[in-house]
Amino acid sequence: MAKVVTPLELRQRHGPLFARRLITMVDERTGRARIVEECCAQGPVEWDAVNRLRAGGVVEHVEVQGTTLLMDARIGEGKVNFGPASKETGGQALRALQVKGGKVETTWMGLAGASVGVGACLPQADGVEKAEFLSDEEVGGSRQVEIRITTPLHRRLLIGIDDTDTKEKGATWVLGLKLGREMPHGVFLTHKIVQLNPLAPQKTTNCASTALAFAVLPEKVGEAIKWAKQFVAENTFSGETVLASYEGIEVPAAAVRFGAEAKEVILSIHDAEHAAKKSGISIHEVTGRRGAIGAVAAIGCVDLGLYSAGLPDDFKHL
Repeated sequence: MAKVVTPLELRQRHGPLFARRLITMVDERTGRARIVEECCAQGPVEWDAVNRLRAGGVVEHVEVQGTTLLMDARIGEGKVNFGPASKETGGQALRALQVKGGKVETTWMGLAGASVGVGACLPQADGVEKAEFLSDEEVGGSRQVEIRITTPLHRRLLIGIDDTDTKEKGATWVLGLKLGREMPHGVFLTHKIVQLNPLAPQKTTNCASTALAFAVLPEKVGEAIKWAKQFVAENTFSGETVLASYEGIEVPAAAVRFGAEAKEVILSIHDAEHAAKKSGISIHEVTGRRGAIGAVAAIGCVDLGLYSAGLPDDFKHL
């Protein structure tokens, strides 16, 4: 029978360790999930990323952002290539991810030093509700640990905003960062400044929109969008402000194409509305309509890394 422990019990047993936060976002429609794991240092994050990807299981993609590991996975169970780290195996693995009773259960395996990571460190992170040892509870040395961790189920909510400033005052990226920090209905994950076509005739100066990502409990998504619209309405300086929203792990291809085009082409409000409808993005007019172009493009570019902040010519020599 599995032994159930709480984060507090593990902190008392092992002392405070290094995992800061664990967030699990799920999209059952597509069978995909995104796990956000925050640590206090970059080394463990990099090692975990490489080993989990090599080990297989349900992991599909990993990305390291400083001391944070983003991991895309599929819902279900997967075969793991697990053992002492080599070119064929990984010393740590995510074997399964399941949704049960409105919670997310992730099953982890760790060997030797990695057994401390999954058996003592990760279960202490903020966001963990409980952990169940499917193996012996001892960690470290040459031991192998398997553990199931339960976390709240979150949705990934993306918000794009544009046309909030004028030539005299305001900056959309500043309003977006304030929105993210003050959002009461979700966990603020990402802020992106999205560079758009600088030849756009009705830009202010730099022609950039802003994208935000949040982890939100399913029952709070509507409240989060409503609050964001009100916050933008109260803080914008423009009469053409628009907020766009999208719920999902993966940004639809049509939105990504639109975001990329917005860096090189002069697009119309109709183009934005068409891309939004095709992608399932909701457009919310706050004080006008023109900001729809940048707001939809911001969502399209949110997962494009440095490309979101630049123009195509910036990357020709990289």
